Amino acid sequence: MAMKEFVISEAQVETAVLVGLVTKTQDERKTNEYLDELAFLAETAGAEVVKRFTQKLDQANSVTYVGKGKLDEIKQYIKEEEEAEREIGMVIFDDELSAKQIRNIEAELKVKILDRTSLILDIFAMRAQTANAKTQVELAQYKYMLPRLQRLWTHLERQGGGSGAGGGKGSVGLRGPGETQLEMDRRIILNRMSLLKERLAEIDKQKSTQRKNRGRLIRVALVGYTNVGKSTLMNLLAKSEVFAENKLFATLDTTVRKVIIDNLPFLLSDTVGFIRKLPTDLVDSFKSTLDEVREADLLLHVVDISHPDFEEQIEVVNKTLADIGAAGKPMILVFNKIDAYTYVQKAEDDLTPRTKENLTLEDLMSTWMAKMEDSCIFISAREKTNLEELKTLVYKRVRELHVQKYPYNDFLYPTYDE
Repeated sequence: MAMKEFVISEAQVETAVLVGLVTKTQDERKTNEYLDELAFLAETAGAEVVKRFTQKLDQANSVTYVGKGKLDEIKQYIKEEEEAEREIGMVIFDDELSAKQIRNIEAELKVKILDRTSLILDIFAMRAQTANAKTQVELAQYKYMLPRLQRLWTHLERQGGGSGAGGGKGSVGLRGPGETQLEMDRRIILNRMSLLKERLAEIDKQKSTQRKNRGRLIRVALVGYTNVGKSTLMNLLAKSEVFAENKLFATLDTTVRKVIIDNLPFLLSDTVGFIRKLPTDLVDSFKSTLDEVREADLLLHVVDISHPDFEEQIEVVNKTLADIGAAGKPMILVFNKIDAYTYVQKAEDDLTPRTKENLTLEDLMSTWMAKMEDSCIFISAREKTNLEELKTLVYKRVRELHVQKYPYNDFLYPTYDE
């Protein structure tokens, strides 16, 4: 008797459409780069990007973010795809949308609407492993939801019938359960938020106790944009097995390891990466994770030099550091991924000035070296290029700091070379 075969249908990957604006402050190149990043975020969250729409506007339309014509175009595209049996799962916007915008766009397009923030929160929720990270993510999600609650209850708004002389849609005496439900939701969420804040305060207390007990060691923190290779570097320096992956926000929790270079022990921590257009309340929720950075004695600012826009990424990180009150700390710029660096060679007879794309690695090195003196170094964590030089540099800086901070502490381990 032949066995019955089961047909296992493959899980459908959700498809996504991206929407961005070209504005006065953001030219086309920048918008495309932001959309590249948004596509990478969508992939990290497990969606596949099938199309992008951009529109030139002075500023985002307060009602529908894009203009009416563009919204119709997107609607038409979704309809055509559905007729061809290619379901569009969601439309992702590159900027944060207000409740009103989400409501209006949803009413038009009738698919799931996400913005950059909700997408990042989704990835955070997926990545959160420890109690601390989960609590922080949950708090950030509630903060995001609060102003956008109303749209969850639109189905309860009842049409008011004609009442009294006015006729038409009166609202007095006809306020449906939608209102009370909304207030209840708000109260539930606000209670939950204060509970989470208390829990985070507890965790903060534990963490600071842990930090106090770490003894007389210099603390070095790895900071940088997301996906620049902090965890990979951490693994090399600390010979540890920290989760590292070519995805955005692979690390949410701070990992601290004790590292010994030559005869000098110090603490190295790996922190969550930063990203452009990150809303401030999200940064607030990650306060306890970022305390590690705040209390560090030395920052290793890791930069992905193979990224076309690495200079802007450096600015984003510096700005975020200033926001959390960690600006002005001793810092070493670590340019990573030199193995992936590419440039466009200029023709001999081309006399136009060189653009960013035409700079060779050597050019970049000399300009940054001149600017930063001995506070910058070029490495490849994957190929282990210049790793020894990095260790020497870190050793030198940590040793200087150590002698200043703990002058009478006999910190040097015996070296094991003899």
